[in-house]
Amino acid sequence: MKRDVGREARLLARHPLGWLACGFGSGLSPWASGTTGSAAAVLLWWLAQAQHWDGWVLAATILGTFLLGIWASGHACRVLDTDDAAPIVIDEWVGQWLTLAMALPFWGASAGGPLFLLLGFLLFRLSDIVKPWPARTADRQLGGGFGAMADDAIAGIYSGAALALLGWSGLGS
Repeated sequence: MKRDVGREARLLARHPLGWLACGFGSGLSPWASGTTGSAAAVLLWWLAQAQHWDGWVLAATILGTFLLGIWASGHACRVLDTDDAAPIVIDEWVGQWLTLAMALPFWGASAGGPLFLLLGFLLFRLSDIVKPWPARTADRQLGGGFGAMADDAIAGIYSGAALALLGWSGLGS
């Protein structure tokens, strides 16, 4: 079934939670909205790193976005009458940020560089698509906003561990 991006945009634009759920429009791409949402998250990460945020600020931002994302995704799921619609990408933002945050300490001076960001992006997209256990179970069994957020957070933890391992192995040196 073909997505009606215009309809999705009209429904989500009616409320600030809809805008948050669709990543301020990054999830309204007519193709590969999860990839587009993840790319927007990497761009926001890069901008945050340019501000030299402390680790606790990053952690608070990720946790706060996760909690707001539950609320926003729940709203979007109700409005769009589905458990996890394609334009909901706030979950990709959290998963992508978890990936990068977990690996930061293992990449040294290369953390935040182009290779780090590219590998983090690719690893998260792979993990989000494959949905290793228990992400797949969370995706299928949990509903609403929490279900929409949980599977990507789990995928972010898996891809963060993989990116950390790559940094620890010396790839980022």
